[in-house]
Amino acid sequence: MRYRWETPASVWQEDERSGEFELLATEGLGRIDWQAHAHSRLPDVARLLGASLPDACACAPIYPEGFAFCPNCGRSLLRLPGTPARQAGWWGPGVDATLPRHVPHGLPVTSLPLGDSLEERPAAPHVGRHDLAMPVPPNAQCVFAASHYGFPEQRLLALAHTRGVLQYWDPVAGLWHVMAPDDGAAGLAFTASCYAWLPVLEPRRGEVAIVPTSSGLHRLWINPVSETYRTEPVLEAPLVAAPGAMRRHIACLVCPDADAGGTVRLWSARSDLLEVEEFACPDIPRAGWSRPIGYDGRLFWLHDQGQLAWRPGQPPLFTPWPPGWLPRLDFGGPTQSRDGRLWHIGHDGQGYSFLELGTDRPESAPIDGARLGFANFLFRRGHPVVDEPWSGEHIEDLNQDDTLVLPLLRAFNNNRSQPSGLVLRFHKYTGRAEEALEARVLPRTTVEWIGRRNVILDEVVRLSRPLDCVPFVYAGCLWLHHPDWNEIRGWRLEDPA
Repeated sequence: MRYRWETPASVWQEDERSGEFELLATEGLGRIDWQAHAHSRLPDVARLLGASLPDACACAPIYPEGFAFCPNCGRSLLRLPGTPARQAGWWGPGVDATLPRHVPHGLPVTSLPLGDSLEERPAAPHVGRHDLAMPVPPNAQCVFAASHYGFPEQRLLALAHTRGVLQYWDPVAGLWHVMAPDDGAAGLAFTASCYAWLPVLEPRRGEVAIVPTSSGLHRLWINPVSETYRTEPVLEAPLVAAPGAMRRHIACLVCPDADAGGTVRLWSARSDLLEVEEFACPDIPRAGWSRPIGYDGRLFWLHDQGQLAWRPGQPPLFTPWPPGWLPRLDFGGPTQSRDGRLWHIGHDGQGYSFLELGTDRPESAPIDGARLGFANFLFRRGHPVVDEPWSGEHIEDLNQDDTLVLPLLRAFNNNRSQPSGLVLRFHKYTGRAEEALEARVLPRTTVEWIGRRNVILDEVVRLSRPLDCVPFVYAGCLWLHHPDWNEIRGWRLEDPA
């Protein structure tokens, strides 16, 4: 005989002979494949559902939500919280909705107070080591998202968007799981441009984000119990560039008739997907765009051929770069001058210069060398630039003249007069910045935190393709991933206790 138990969110079935419970259905997760589950996954499933686990008995490996005692032996159970976590989520260095409006959105800038903890470590020249490690996902070229997705605990996803593979980290078992698509789910591959997704700030159970795919925009849902995902269409049209959000609107570039040489169009809607508008964007590229940048009430998409600016409710404006001037999109991203204007670095064949964004008659400011960074977090060689983007570097240590600093992540803090963040420092390097960012092998690199105190977090030997380094924050730690490494390195931001 089998007994049926119903909780506010789930339906369970108890086997009278074995005394074990089987989950039949639960809110928001769709079809449940319980039989395919090994017992090693049940501790993670219990934490996601807010179910109960055995503490002093061995009658069953898992119990329905709210059970305080085993119905067979009467021993107490470990009741897990069932309310969604309120821990801040992570959607990539370019997605932070809590940043103030005067900070460009879409660049590697976060509002998380990372420096408050990292700067308590021994300062340079002491060389630190990472505190903990995590195995690299099976598909290592990926982007990361850490959020609660409507569950009681935060969980980490790794999306290999070039292959369309979604991976789920089980922190209890210490394993990555590849999630299978439900019947009818859209493929998650997207390679037309740089990747960006739109997170859901108040998700329903299992709701992840609005994601770009080769077939359009889709709402992504995960089922960690069955290790599957499903999608719901938001916009069915081939995408040219990743979507962006500006206040209460979202927008993306589409090309419905790409095979027939059709025109690129900008599709926009309110965040509730009402008030849809489309604007023709003739003669603009169909691939190769940066992820969108939000600033001054507009979204910007950048390309080797020009910039596209759009303000909600108005037609977009594509402005080609001046003749002979090429942007350096790999150098980081736009930065701001003290009067609030946005600038991007490029090269005109003779030298580097900053070009103003968002105007059809841009000003230009020549500079005496490459500068890497974004959003006022700039470095010329091994020295910070602390005034205007075109100002001279601030030299504190002449020994850093033969190093090159690549910023990875800026931590925004209103209480700091100078920007702080995570960087890579290439030692004994005097070549061109472009060569360091491509296929050149860098003999010695240090992972550093630049702030009130400069802290060397770790050291890397023989690093190549440094732009593939991906920082993310998950479970109270700052992590750094590179597809060539065997493990992801982590540094604690909170007291382990």
